Amino acid sequence: MGQPEQRAEGAGPFTTRLTWHPPGGGTAVWESRLARRRGLIAVRPPGVSTGHHASADDAGLRRLRRLNAIAATAFVIGGALFAAGAGVAQFGSGDATTCASIYFAGGLFFNTGGYVSLLQVVNAPRHVPGGEGRLVTRHWRWWSYEPTRVDWLSAFVLFAGTLVFAVNLIDSFMQGLSAQQINRLIWTPDVIGCVLFLVSGHLAFVEICHGRPCIRRRSLGWWIVAVNQLGSVLFMVSALAAYTRPATDSLINSDIANWGTLVGALCFSVGGVLQLYERP
Repeated sequence: MGQPEQRAEGAGPFTTRLTWHPPGGGTAVWESRLARRRGLIAVRPPGVSTGHHASADDAGLRRLRRLNAIAATAFVIGGALFAAGAGVAQFGSGDATTCASIYFAGGLFFNTGGYVSLLQVVNAPRHVPGGEGRLVTRHWRWWSYEPTRVDWLSAFVLFAGTLVFAVNLIDSFMQGLSAQQINRLIWTPDVIGCVLFLVSGHLAFVEICHGRPCIRRRSLGWWIVAVNQLGSVLFMVSALAAYTRPATDSLINSDIANWGTLVGALCFSVGGVLQLYERP
């Protein structure tokens, strides 16, 4: 017998939704984010107008809950610390070393959230192509290389962005730097990290909207992606405003730099709180 007919949706090389008719009849629908975050796959038996969601096994669901809780909590704390660092910088309640220390602590939580987000993708239950419509939990892995999966690519780019931010945060402890050195060692990694965050958010929209622009006001996942992407935009605005003019050794606009970081960081904290509810 041939394979059941499948209808794939997505963008470019990425497949984010598959619809097929299982051998026993009916319809099964796999969606990337729904399966990865909530361990669910939609199944409609033959002759039934409304379907149900089949879930992964208990071990897979426990794994998803644990990873989701760790990643979400890390982003909540990391965002709060970044906001605190920006508040200290804006209102002058601490010196440069104090700000750098707060930012660095927040960066460690962002690193954790980024890597655990990647682990969520790597260890998510997988669907059985052409099967009856179920998810299979595979053995635990600490790493994988799957660039043809948009969820993996989004999470990997996010994690890479947190690592680039770490370079920026470590370099910010240096003192006595010229304007050129500040822009090369601190500002440039900051901008690169912001670009990576924006790319990751765009790929997350590709996943949840299946390659088309969409607004899904009733979708928790969509709101999480949207709030985080707003945070990434504000981070980029902040980074551009933080460029040091060589002629004056001053930032383009320190107020925009600090407030952009503060509000953008709060967006990531809000996204983390929302993510706590996007679980199996």
